[in-house]
This record gives sequence, structure tokens and C-alpha cells, in this order.
Amino acid sequence: MSKLKGVVSHHEEEVAELRADRELAIEYLKAAMESLDNPDDRAAGLLALRTVAEAYGGLGAVAAEAGISRESLYRALSPKGNPTLKTLLAVLKTVGMRLSVEPEHHAHA
Repeated sequence: MSKLKGVVSHHEEEVAELRADRELAIEYLKAAMESLDNPDDRAAGLLALRTVAEAYGGLGAVAAEAGISRESLYRALSPKGNPTLKTLLAVLKTVGMRLSVEPEHHAHA
């Protein structure tokens, strides 16, 4: 199958947009991180973090800067991944972000 000239994959476009717009990357990742609470939807959050890592240097560079082997990072951010808190924090720091806590949107009695 031949490649079409000028055609960019959705993933490549998404990575480029996240690289170009830091606020978009932050909101994208915040929304996706909410899915980490749900085991049935955890893959979405992990893939979003992987996409942000690709946008901010690529997985190899992010892994090296975070002190994680590239293979371990690929596994941790795969759909069936289960990154440790240490890995999650290291990746976020490497892409210039941090973990934060906010109250849930519904009130507790």
C-alpha cells in the first residue's frame, strides 16, 4: 500500500497539536487522567500520557530523562500498563507537568 502525499495520520496530528499548544496538552491530560480511576477505562489515560510524552520529546528521550528504560516506559504506558507512582511522577516531571489533587465535583455529606 502506498502512502498518500500530504496525508497525516490522526495520531501524528494530535502529537503536533499537543506540542504546539501547552494549554491544550494540559487540559487533554487532565481529562484523560480522570479515566485512571476506572479500571475499564484506564487505557485511555495511559495512552494520553504516552501521546503527551511523544509530543514532548518522544518516548525514548522522556524515558532517558525520567531515568526509566525505554522498554519499561512503553510497557507502563501501554493499554494494559500499570505504571508505578514513581514512573507516573517521573514522566509528568519530564514533560513539565505535575500531579495535582482537586476536590470531586459532587458534594459529600
